[in-house]
Amino acid sequence: MLTPTTTPTVVRPAAHSPVRAPAAGSAGLSASEAPNARHVARCSTCAMRHLCMPQGMSAEELPKLEALICRARAVRRGEPLYRAGTPFENLYAVRSGSLKTTMAHRDGREQVTGLRLAGESLGLDGISSDTHACSAIALEDSSVCIVPYEALKRLCRESGTLQERLHKLMGEQIVREASQMLTLGSLNADERVAAFLLDVSERNAQRGYSSAEFNLRMTREDMGSYLGMTLETVSRTLSKFQKRGLIDARGKFIRIVDLEGLRDL
Repeated sequence: MLTPTTTPTVVRPAAHSPVRAPAAGSAGLSASEAPNARHVARCSTCAMRHLCMPQGMSAEELPKLEALICRARAVRRGEPLYRAGTPFENLYAVRSGSLKTTMAHRDGREQVTGLRLAGESLGLDGISSDTHACSAIALEDSSVCIVPYEALKRLCRESGTLQERLHKLMGEQIVREASQMLTLGSLNADERVAAFLLDVSERNAQRGYSSAEFNLRMTREDMGSYLGMTLETVSRTLSKFQKRGLIDARGKFIRIVDLEGLRDL
């Protein structure tokens, strides 16, 4: 139940909106997490199973994984799942909703470094130094599955399938961060915004949501921080796309009108 990434004709709640009530289970929580944890987390019934679950797990391995993922924790909009500098204990998988990851500059300014949707992982930044390098903040009311890292390592020694999945998660994060560096280093403003919208569109499609219509929970300011642009440039670029008939933007609601046109950018 880790992980990191048909188009319906009717827009379902975007990948940034809760898809189901959080489900959640038992041990391994820190004192600060316990009050927010609720139901038992069942991988076998989770809507994001196709994104999170390692492929090829045996019938004997699945119950062990479900026992490991002790609880699902609710995270309210604007609340941190964890803060940079706090001790690293758990990995997380987004069960519903969406979160952003941020890092702080030396002068205190906050830089948005990532967007995590349902079925994607959080917390890998803490493995290297046993301390979180990033903060993870909920963009909307969300829920995450909690995976105690020490217990996960023990289970990985027993299950090659699960160990391979963990390695793939790490590899995917490296590739995503390298891709982001390429975006910031080589694309102009129009290309950056187009690439971002296409990325969210494709990730929505992977989750069974509409690839053409979605609610983008990031603010324009967050988008600018993530794409290395000012708020004004983001707003101006989206307005330009709308005038050219590429998108229809109404607040947080985005409808992609000309998908090929965005790709051509």
